Amino acid sequence: MKKSLLVASIMGLALMSCNKNQQNASEMNTTLQLTQEWDKTFPQSDKVDHKKVTFKNRYGIELAADMYTPRDAAGKLPAIAVSGPFGAVKEQSSGLYAQHMAELGFVTVAFDPSFTGESGGEPRRMASPDINTEDFLAAVDFLSVQDNVDPERIGIIGICGFGGMAINAAALDPRIKATVASTMYDMSKVTVEGYFKSEDTKEQRMAKRKALAAQRTEDYRNGTYKRAGGVVDPLPDDAPFFVKDYYDYYKTTRGYHKRSGNSNDGWNVTGCQSFLNQPLLAWANEVETPVLLIHGEKAHSRYFSEYAFEKMTGVHVEGESRTVGNKELMIIPGAVHTDLYDDLNGRIPYEKMNTFFHENLK
Repeated sequence: MKKSLLVASIMGLALMSCNKNQQNASEMNTTLQLTQEWDKTFPQSDKVDHKKVTFKNRYGIELAADMYTPRDAAGKLPAIAVSGPFGAVKEQSSGLYAQHMAELGFVTVAFDPSFTGESGGEPRRMASPDINTEDFLAAVDFLSVQDNVDPERIGIIGICGFGGMAINAAALDPRIKATVASTMYDMSKVTVEGYFKSEDTKEQRMAKRKALAAQRTEDYRNGTYKRAGGVVDPLPDDAPFFVKDYYDYYKTTRGYHKRSGNSNDGWNVTGCQSFLNQPLLAWANEVETPVLLIHGEKAHSRYFSEYAFEKMTGVHVEGESRTVGNKELMIIPGAVHTDLYDDLNGRIPYEKMNTFFHENLK
């Protein structure tokens, strides 16, 4: 081996060792305030081990996560990073998914995105198509260096708005070998167009831009960020069904959590501004790895998964399950949007996800 290559190899190994030591140290010396008691919206499983972990994304924001490991597992295992829904925390749906997948043999982490929950980042309650996609990649960084994880067998699960972020991450990072997007939202699409293209004109978009610009000036003048409000409470009698659907999860004992923006005062009014001109699924057609889209037949949001499936495959579908190559759209009969948030109605297809990941993380 040439001397220059030898030196580069030694330096590379030293850097990897240093990074791993720094990661281990960060887990022990986090600056975040992490709740150690079990405060999830779902019961703790006796089939997995659980611990709090932290890791940093490439912007230096420290993320808080729950790590779930199959009890008494040995060797290097496949792993999955989980996040979502948009405006939720890891004590809600993402933690539930992560714990279940750990019961099925995967090392999992459910993380709070930047600026939310127990994770770092200031100001609070901001969202970013770039940074929140990066959060998934940072979770892959973390999992890749764990002693009990096979770095060649890592997948991700994105729920609701983080389903769109997950597909964007898969388009960006080939280390992600398989992706599940459950009851997904494309946050760029809904921000730009409104629901069902109800605000899809140049004039309506300009009105949004002007309103957000004015809010930025007001926030700067006041030195605070105005919150948009979470799920409406009390619930109006004439609220559309999807608002009632969200209320039934976020505002009741079923899914309420004190750190969840959706359960409380929501995002900052300007928190989603960048989604207006940064389309998440721009490169979805170049995702080479397998993707499973799961959506409820009766969900108001079903068209987002159908749109994502068409972006990836070129095939238009409405209300039917379909497979094209390594991309699959699975429609759950009778299910609404939040049926895939928890186990209340037993509609989350864990065995399907188990088969999907075991077949594609090998």
